[in-house]
Amino acid sequence: MERYQLQKIVEDISSTFFGKPFKHQALFNSKLRTTGGRYLLNSHNIELNYKYFEEHGIEELIAIIKHELCHYHLHIEGKGYQHKDRDFKVLLKQVGGSRFCTPLQNVKGKRTATFHLYECTNCKTLYKRRRRVDTTRYVCGKCGGKLNKADN
Repeated sequence: MERYQLQKIVEDISSTFFGKPFKHQALFNSKLRTTGGRYLLNSHNIELNYKYFEEHGIEELIAIIKHELCHYHLHIEGKGYQHKDRDFKVLLKQVGGSRFCTPLQNVKGKRTATFHLYECTNCKTLYKRRRRVDTTRYVCGKCGGKLNKADN
């Protein structure tokens, strides 16, 4: 999808569902990773994540555009445009936009949590930790025994 096609879609959705014109720019931002889109307060532009269009199709993109247009029109009118505001929630429900977007299947840069497992040599208590523990300095909290790295 080209930028001018996206601009046309956003303008059409704005006039159809909101009854107001969209006078700023809509564009794809390749740096967005986990969010479907964002409304920029200073420039009033809307940036969208192209990956959502590729993975979920035009329906998901339209729902995201409606969401961002709610921010846009409420902010310009001076009403509550944030997610927590009642004006935003009511307008989003009226136009049928999505409150949250469907998660992407493969998000780059998202790390899975790794855990380190330690076992007491005396009482066999297991300790699961996110960070590595210096076993020469720390001992078991129950019996005071020595800790050893356990097999995961």
